[in-house]
Amino acid sequence: MTISDAVVDKSGHSAATKAALDTSHFWMPFTDNKAFKSNPRIFASAEGMHYTSSDGTRILDATAGLWCVNAGHARREIADAVTRQIANLDYAPTFQLGHPLPFELASRLAGIMPDGLDRIFFTNSGSESADTALKMSLAYHRARGDTGRFRFVGRQRGYHGTNFGGTSVGGIGGNRSPFITQLWGVDHLSHTQGNAVRFQRGMQPGNEALADELESLIALHGGETIAAVIVEPVAGSTGVLIPPQGYLQRLRDITSKHGILLIFDEVITGFGRLGAATAAGHFGVTPDILTMAKGLTNGAIPMGAVAARTGIYDTVLDSVQSGIEFFHGYTYSGHPVASAAALATLKIYEDEGLFQRAAALAPVWEDAVHSLHDAPHVADIRNLGLVAGIELAPREGAPGARGTAAFQAAFESGLLIRTTGDIIAMSPPLIISEAQIEEITGKLRAILETLR
Repeated sequence: MTISDAVVDKSGHSAATKAALDTSHFWMPFTDNKAFKSNPRIFASAEGMHYTSSDGTRILDATAGLWCVNAGHARREIADAVTRQIANLDYAPTFQLGHPLPFELASRLAGIMPDGLDRIFFTNSGSESADTALKMSLAYHRARGDTGRFRFVGRQRGYHGTNFGGTSVGGIGGNRSPFITQLWGVDHLSHTQGNAVRFQRGMQPGNEALADELESLIALHGGETIAAVIVEPVAGSTGVLIPPQGYLQRLRDITSKHGILLIFDEVITGFGRLGAATAAGHFGVTPDILTMAKGLTNGAIPMGAVAARTGIYDTVLDSVQSGIEFFHGYTYSGHPVASAAALATLKIYEDEGLFQRAAALAPVWEDAVHSLHDAPHVADIRNLGLVAGIELAPREGAPGARGTAAFQAAFESGLLIRTTGDIIAMSPPLIISEAQIEEITGKLRAILETLR
């Protein structure tokens, strides 16, 4: 299957390519492949807040790509850092060897993590970060001689990537049900949207007692069998679920009481999304382990990381007299080019004050998205920081169809949104202007008014 494509330069001018684009061989992830390949939507370039499609249309990015391009597209500083690094040292292993950049990057990351989370393990994605965190928790308990702890507790509607560990602790049915073989000994808390107040601005009032379900699971399984609890501070992929006030602190209190590790999956919330380096910092709740990816390199080069408490690292290392202490890692852990991209990205965040910018824009963003409360089909709006979920009433007998139609109509009108079922999720780059926020909500209103 082929389509006529175009090459688009930064000015938006396009010219036909010499050959058609063959879409048949790429098995696309999380995609209706048949539908896409019958009517492809192809990006040709990107800069700042916009993509340019293969037909020359400028598309305002309301999703930071896929929750990751926090500093905006095509940052010259990152491109230059990658170019210099790949010409100097394109690859070096970090198994029993090293090169300077991951050590420098780990130090930089430790400086913006919550106090005590200063031991950094590098991965290549959020999925790998989640599985690394789970393995890390098992290694810690084993090093302490607490080998009875093998269980994990996730949360319904949680998303922790698509590897077997993350799929098992995740709570999105469509991601789990096709894959019968999963980790054994996993249980789930309820999601935080139960009894939620509709059209609530920011955090949900009350409902923190949902965290007490963990005490019930502890009573059922025995706290001495649970290695870790893993949650997203704000559940993103499922459609933006905001935690109740006090909920995360309650989880912290319960896990600490029972010697259970608490893992925050901050692949989405990390690097400014809530107006701070981490959601842990925003909420003032420090986990034992924190996962990250996406915004770490501004989406330019695949990379993830896991930050762990010093005590976890020391316990694992001290348990082995000599030799390898943690039998885990990846060929590309601490890759020199990815490390260069991450260091350049962190410098942009700091130099331009993008975390602080996100915090300052959050009230403007909140007012704008909640202005859609009276738009057709809108059943709920949720927001925190520079993230928002707009839930649409489903079409009778066709759940998800209205969300898909909204996604397609938005793209055609020059706006990139993300939909999960009938929920529109938005998380724009932190460089967004107030005028662009108004443009996003204006386009969305127009789309919803024509949507059946």
